[in-house]
This record gives sequence, C-alpha cells and structure tokens, in this order.
Amino acid sequence: MLKRLYISTYLSLLPLLLAYAGWQFYQQGGLAWLAACVACAAGLAFFLRLFLQPAARTSALLPGYWLAIGTGLLGSALALPAWQPLAVSGLALLGWAIYVFWYSRLERPEAGVVVGQPLPALAFHNAQGEPVSSLDWQGEISLLLFFRGNWCPLCMAQIKEVAAHYRALDQRGVKVRLISPQSQAHTAQLAARFEAPMDFLVDTNGAMAKQLGLFAEDGTPAGLEALGYDSDTVLPTVIISDAEGIVRYVDLTDNYRVRPEPEVFLQVVDQLALA
Repeated sequence: MLKRLYISTYLSLLPLLLAYAGWQFYQQGGLAWLAACVACAAGLAFFLRLFLQPAARTSALLPGYWLAIGTGLLGSALALPAWQPLAVSGLALLGWAIYVFWYSRLERPEAGVVVGQPLPALAFHNAQGEPVSSLDWQGEISLLLFFRGNWCPLCMAQIKEVAAHYRALDQRGVKVRLISPQSQAHTAQLAARFEAPMDFLVDTNGAMAKQLGLFAEDGTPAGLEALGYDSDTVLPTVIISDAEGIVRYVDLTDNYRVRPEPEVFLQVVDQLALA
C-alpha cells in the first residue's frame, strides 16, 4: 500500500517542486535556485523519458541522475544560511533515493516455479475471453512473460522488444505468451497494437500469479483505478518451458527496472536444442 501511494505522490510533487524552484529563480536569480531547478528537473526528466521514450530496462542505480541531483544539492548549499533552495534540493534527493533504493526493489515470496520442475497447470483467458490451459501447450516451447499492465512503460517496452524478436523466436519453435491480471478490454487493446502472433492472456484476479508466487498486492500506482486498472498486479517475470512442460529458465528480477535482454531468451532456447 505504501509503495503505490508513494510513487503517485512523488510523481505529483516533482513538477510542483520544479515549478516552485523555477519561479524563485525567475524572481530572485542566483546560482542556488538554479541548482535547485537542476535537482528537481533530473528526476522529472527520468520519468518523462520513461513515458516518452520507453526503455525495457535501466541500470539499477541510475548513476547519471544521482550526479545531476547531487550537483544541484551542492549548488543549493552555496546559498547558506538561506535554507529554502537547499530544502527543495534536499526533498528532490530524498524522493529520488526512496525511489531507487526502496520503490524499485521487489519483495518476492518463495516462487512456485522452479527450473527443472514441471510448469504447474495454469488457466487463463485470451483477449477474446476464451479459456486457455497450459495443458494444451504440450509439445511447444513456451516463453511466458508476466507483465504489470498497459500502464507500465517498461513492460510495454519489453513486450515491444520481444515482438521485434518474434521471428527469431518463432524460427526456434517458441510460442510467446504475455500474461497480466489487467482486464480483458485492456488486454484486447494491447493485442491490437501488435502484428506478431503472440498470445495475450488474462490472469483473472491474479489467481495464477498467486499460485506461482508472482502476485504483487497493491502493486499498481494509486489513482490508476480511474483508468480501469485493479490495485493489484504481478511481479515482472519471465519463464521458459520446454516441449515437455519442464521449466528451463526463470527470471525473477528483484528490481522492476532491471530485466533480461531478448538475446538471453534466444540463448536459452538454443541451449535446449543442443541438449
């Protein structure tokens, strides 16, 4: 609950802090307020980039942004004993630190999917509302990508990246299955955006994610309920099972911004072919 409230609050406050620092710089001038603008703008620039130029992954610590925010904080300190610019920069730094070291980290329960063990029987619905069972996947190599929802820019970028590699995956006999607890309507909207014949599946109420230990209670940012999303979601996860239904690869990232490259999936499948 705290994380979903935090990220929505943080993303709302960042532009307000930048606007305040910018107004003070316009009114008073001075290096300190300019530095405060830099500290606030750095974090805001990161999120704007995520939404405007989505990337499937980032570095865990985002050092370049730390440098910009830290420089802004030091510049604001030059105004002492005037404390307001430093306070604004300090808030920007605190919010960023919480985002990087707390919000971005994923707390995972013990996973119910283990490499070398059979994939548990799973039941979903496709974008048309028809039931789908993993028991029907026998004889197929499956790449299961559990994603948080259409609202997550990193998830959308990751799906786009997988779609771009679909031909290479298809040539290896891999069936791509994209799974989310979001509504059928949202899933159908997403499926319509891609020409690659991937399976877009709905995990109603996250029942299968709970079975696999991938459920994220209150994992959706607060306020997205107004757009038709549930407050619960899944932990970003990739599973590859072979034609016999045995799990051969699992990525259980502990940071929602750190995700495997598609080339990793191709390497796993190629190793299966050689085994």
